[in-house]
Amino acid sequence: MARFENDDLTDAEFREVDLTRARFVGVVMQDVVVDGLVSNLVVNGVEVGAYVEAELDRRHPVRLLIRSDDPADLGAAHRDLRQTWAATVARLRTMPAGSEHCHVGGEWSAVQTLRHLVFVHDSWFRRCCLGSPAAFTPFGLAIDGVPDDDALGLDSSADPSLDEVLAVRAEQADKLERWLADVTADELSSTAPVPDGPGWPPYARGRTVVECLRVVLKEEWAHHGFCVRDLDTLER
Repeated sequence: MARFENDDLTDAEFREVDLTRARFVGVVMQDVVVDGLVSNLVVNGVEVGAYVEAELDRRHPVRLLIRSDDPADLGAAHRDLRQTWAATVARLRTMPAGSEHCHVGGEWSAVQTLRHLVFVHDSWFRRCCLGSPAAFTPFGLAIDGVPDDDALGLDSSADPSLDEVLAVRAEQADKLERWLADVTADELSSTAPVPDGPGWPPYARGRTVVECLRVVLKEEWAHHGFCVRDLDTLER
């Protein structure tokens, strides 16, 4: 267990860390930003997670659709997310040349974010929902900790343009939209047909199809928020 006592952590950054059961006692927290999976968070005796989730649902009603088991709701969520991303890409095209490759605070650029969502689609939808053993899109961008990129078909040296990434994204979105138009509630509740053998994600086996689909939709929503946050910073 790490213990910090009488330490000055001003401007500290904690990235990809596990703070489960962490305790902050007698701390000063001003202008703090927390992005991540937060639940059962108690601040000065008040569990604030439910307030945060309710406010996020109020601001982003698409979150309610993503949590639905109804194929029509999930289809509506996908269309909403697609339109939202289209508006953000249109905004990006009005910004100075090269903005799509700019980094803010060590985060992914807009192009890298979109490349990651290509990887998410290949792994959680194509592999887990459809059961495809096909190699991933070479320029897809995985998170740190994904083993053996080469075995998945990823090319760590890839440097695609925004338009190249968007072309693949459009093809992926079209396929997902057609699938959502035909999938039934029973099919969504069935066990995901994850292929045998190694691949990503290894922990998807045993999940339902809709659970795997929700990962795709949640990633689309979350990373759009990160991208907009960084574009706002770039335009200040």
